Amino acid sequence: MERTEDRIAWQADGRTVELGVTRCGEGPPLLLLPALSSISTRAEMRPLQDRLAQHFATVAVDWPGFGDLSRPRLAWRPGIYRAFLRFVLAELAPHPAGTIAAGHAAAYALAHAAEEPGSLGRLCLLSPTWRGPLPTMADRRLALFDLLARGVDLPVAGSALYRLNVNGPVIGLMARGHVYADPKWLTPARMAEKRRVTEAPGARHASFRFVSGALDPFADRAGFLAAARAAGPGLVVAFGRDAPPKSKAEMVALGALDTVEAIELPRGKLSFYEEFPDETAAALLERLHEKWRALQDSNL
Repeated sequence: MERTEDRIAWQADGRTVELGVTRCGEGPPLLLLPALSSISTRAEMRPLQDRLAQHFATVAVDWPGFGDLSRPRLAWRPGIYRAFLRFVLAELAPHPAGTIAAGHAAAYALAHAAEEPGSLGRLCLLSPTWRGPLPTMADRRLALFDLLARGVDLPVAGSALYRLNVNGPVIGLMARGHVYADPKWLTPARMAEKRRVTEAPGARHASFRFVSGALDPFADRAGFLAAARAAGPGLVVAFGRDAPPKSKAEMVALGALDTVEAIELPRGKLSFYEEFPDETAAALLERLHEKWRALQDSNL
């Protein structure tokens, strides 16, 4: 199936941000949003996108400050990501039949759905998170985290601080501990691809803000759950059985709401959809087709 790679230009704080877009498939429109993390790009959605593209016209797009292209130095903050999602829904994927969003992207999608219920179609949240790694580890936001987020912008010290977080051993430890269930999945070739993401010019500015919690779209779990209630019925949350305990507790709390359908896959950690795309696609397709048929019936 033909895959089309493209680039778009978007403005943030008066600066041009160039971002990668991958399109694949034909049929009802489907938006795919990768996680926000030091090693995440739209490429992590590719295995799942290839499977969903047999049924949908899929669009996967990188987030500003992330992806595999050069990134400007900006004061990256939640408002930028909310504005970018509005742009995507207006220009790249208007009126999608469904939206697949992972990690922090899931929380931003949920916040948007709370403001505009139904605007994302059937919303499927994969390993949804609302807190960055440091606040999750500490179970609270500390002033130190904000200092670190600003410190990473410094020319020399900031680069050194960033490298402590994304060197090879740290990425390997993080991937084996939290991201992938099979320690052998991150082959040398895959590791090299992840490392290239971290080495893109300007990568440290948004990446470390995510780690510190500066890009958290919600202040607490209550806000996270309130957004899910406001988004209306039909939400799907999917996560792997072996997701990190603290993160999984938030996913389980979300899935326990009456308006949410929870799917626990029998294996996988945070990036289960990348490691096990067949199982993930099978779990999501039934829900996506169901929503699309309902939309078609309502337009008759």
